[in-house]
Amino acid sequence: MENKEGGDDLFDRLNTAMLNKHLHSLMPGLSAKVFRTYNASVTLQQQLKELTTVTDNVPEKILSYNRANRAVAVLCNHQRAPPKTFEQSMANLQSKIESRKEQLNLAKKELKQVKKEAKGNSDKKLLVTVEKKKKAVQRCEEQLMRMELQVTDREENKQIALSTSKLNYLDPRISIAWCKNVEVPLEKIYNKTQRDKFAWAVDMTETDFVF
Repeated sequence: MENKEGGDDLFDRLNTAMLNKHLHSLMPGLSAKVFRTYNASVTLQQQLKELTTVTDNVPEKILSYNRANRAVAVLCNHQRAPPKTFEQSMANLQSKIESRKEQLNLAKKELKQVKKEAKGNSDKKLLVTVEKKKKAVQRCEEQLMRMELQVTDREENKQIALSTSKLNYLDPRISIAWCKNVEVPLEKIYNKTQRDKFAWAVDMTETDFVF
């Protein structure tokens, strides 16, 4: 740090071209980006192995995937300022959660009431109604769980740019194999444009792929 001031480059005598030339001398084809891609991909694969629980439902698995991807983004220093709309977006989501909780409480009360009416009653219509109310409760519970996981995911990602590493520094075959192994639809990880971009990987990747 001798003869340096705040704002000065730490390695002021080194540039990308020099670094890549040195890396290429160690291994043909090796560059700073290749090295970074390797580190990022190894990290993703390790994190997915550690964080994924096969018995989780799909929203929980997606949260685990995003956490693994976040570890890569931190490694690659892919940070960002929180979006200007972040606080309002979170407030809107919290409002939806409160509304869904009210709907769930109402659905449970209705189920309890119809069960009481159906007890000792052979009316088939009542029995059908009980099943409908059960499904309504289950649906509300699932929707509420997805929203609460969404809150966690958004909060953890507010200062991390996940798409940069996912699209530019990760071998897509890792994510594709993971989706196949844990039964997560690929469209939950890559949108259509991204799936088209990685069509080569989609076509060739088997469940036993290891980076």
